[in-house]
Amino acid sequence: MKRQGSSSERKRARIPSGKAGTTNGFLMEVCVDSVESAVNAERGGAGRIELCSGLLEGGTTPSMDREVEVMKADIRLAKLYGADGLVFGALTEDGNIDKELCMSLVAICRPLPVTFHRAFDMVHDPVAALETLLTLGFERVLTSGCDSSALEGLPLIKRLIDQAKGRIVVMPGGGITDRNLQRILEGSGATEFHCSARSARDSGMKFRNFSVAMGASLSSSEYSQKVTDVAQVRTLNAIAKNILV
Repeated sequence: MKRQGSSSERKRARIPSGKAGTTNGFLMEVCVDSVESAVNAERGGAGRIELCSGLLEGGTTPSMDREVEVMKADIRLAKLYGADGLVFGALTEDGNIDKELCMSLVAICRPLPVTFHRAFDMVHDPVAALETLLTLGFERVLTSGCDSSALEGLPLIKRLIDQAKGRIVVMPGGGITDRNLQRILEGSGATEFHCSARSARDSGMKFRNFSVAMGASLSSSEYSQKVTDVAQVRTLNAIAKNILV
């Protein structure tokens, strides 16, 4: 059984900055993997942050029952430390929502709101999967429209939002930048969106050994770090405000 993503663990423990809501007519969620990025997201005007790790790999994918127990423990820990909501996703091997696992995790998350993450983009039938998430009690689903980016998946995102009819928030995410945000928001009718708003920052190291890589060969340079960019957050915030407010 394939169980993609995680809950309040190494993958995406959504610990939003402030209470969820669209008091400004829209809500921008920024995924972060460091304290600096969290602070920058808030400074830039993000309405909610998603606390993550392993962004380069898209997060952790539990594959054993033991890891599921870690997910459950981490949900309880996130609640203890004041998380405003949790994010996880789980699929069966045939590309359907893992109802049994999701039901057990949602129960532990309550009374906090729960988002199903981009494991949704790997489902066999997104239309049926959305109805399953509604039945299970999810308040939100993060999706790129089952495509390589939210822009590429825009037709399906719009279809899902129309299908949802306000019963669940369909939040576009995946490759959202200042160059495509307007098209995505106007083309989908979404009032929330998810982005990383990161830029590369050079390392402070003066001595550099370029013969050694500590991670995977496709990872970023050992002497470069991606951090949430205050200016990018503000720019995206302004674009959304101009369209939706």
